[in-house]
Amino acid sequence: MSAAVAVPEHKLFESPNSRSIDISDWFITTSTNPISNASACDALQAELGFPLPEMTFGRNLLTLEHRPSGWKYTFTTDAALKAVKNGQLEEGDGGVKVGYADKWLQSRTGPSSNLPMPVTVPTKSYDWTYTTAYTGHEHPDAPSQGAIAWTPADPDNLSHSIPLAELTRPDPILFYAEIPLFEDELHDNGSSNLLVRIRVMPTCIFILARFTLRVDNVLFRTHDTRIYHSFESQPPLVIRETCGWEAPYDRVKRQLPKRDDLTPLTDPTFIAKILAGLPSEVSQKEGAKTGWRELRRRVELAVLTRN
Repeated sequence: MSAAVAVPEHKLFESPNSRSIDISDWFITTSTNPISNASACDALQAELGFPLPEMTFGRNLLTLEHRPSGWKYTFTTDAALKAVKNGQLEEGDGGVKVGYADKWLQSRTGPSSNLPMPVTVPTKSYDWTYTTAYTGHEHPDAPSQGAIAWTPADPDNLSHSIPLAELTRPDPILFYAEIPLFEDELHDNGSSNLLVRIRVMPTCIFILARFTLRVDNVLFRTHDTRIYHSFESQPPLVIRETCGWEAPYDRVKRQLPKRDDLTPLTDPTFIAKILAGLPSEVSQKEGAKTGWRELRRRVELAVLTRN
C-alpha cells in the first residue's frame, strides 16, 4: 500500500445484488444478478430481433453519476446487445466464418469432387459472434443539461491520456466490481463475452469494459473501452479510450507459454495482452482479414461542468 496517498472520505452501500460508493462528487452503483429468466429473455429477444447469448445477464449494470454536472453514464446488457449487428453483415462489420466452413465446402466442390458448387445463402441474419464495440452510454434519466460532448483528446497533452503509472501503483482499492453482461460458447465454436470492471482508488475512477471473441481455428478479437477520471482534474475530465485488435488464431496460439497447454486461450486477459503486444500492422491493420472497422485506437474526453 502506498503510504503517500491519503484516503478520501467515502461511504459504501451494499445489498444482496448491488453495491455503491459515494465519493467526492460521484455516486457509483453496480448491480450483479443471475442469468435472466425465460420471460425476460423472451422480451429482450423480441426487442432485439435475434437470439440472445446463452448467458444473458439482463439486469446487470454499472452507473456513474457526477452530481455537480448532472452527468450520468451507464453500461447495460440490452444496450451492449443493441450494438451487435442485426441483419446482413456488410463491409466493415467484421463478419466471421467458422473454421471448418471453407474446408467443408472445398471437400465437396474441389477438383476431385463431382458435386457442383452449392448456392449458399446466409443462415443467420445477425452477427452470430455477438461482436460489439459498445462503449457505454449516457443514462436516459440524466437531465438534458447533463449531456456532455465527447471531443478528440490532444495527443500532446499529458492530462488527456490515461496515466498507467497511477493505475499500477499499489494504492488501496476502495471499491471494486466485476459486472458480466453476456457470454456465449458460439455453438461450441469458441467463446464471446463482455465483462465490465470498475476500480475506485483514492485518486481516481477506472473502468475497463472488455469484449473478447475466440473463434476456434479462425481468430481472436478484443475490444476494450477504458474510462478514467482523476478526482484532482480541474475542470473535471473524463477520458475514454477505445481499442480494437484481432489476429488469426494460430498467430495467438504461437504465443502460448507451453505449447501443450491451451488453457490461456480461454483467458481474456492473456488474449488481450498478446493482441496488444503484436505489431499494429498485424493486429490493427491486417487483423484476421475480416475488414472490421473497429481495428483502431481512439481517445476522447468529456469536460464536466457544473449546472
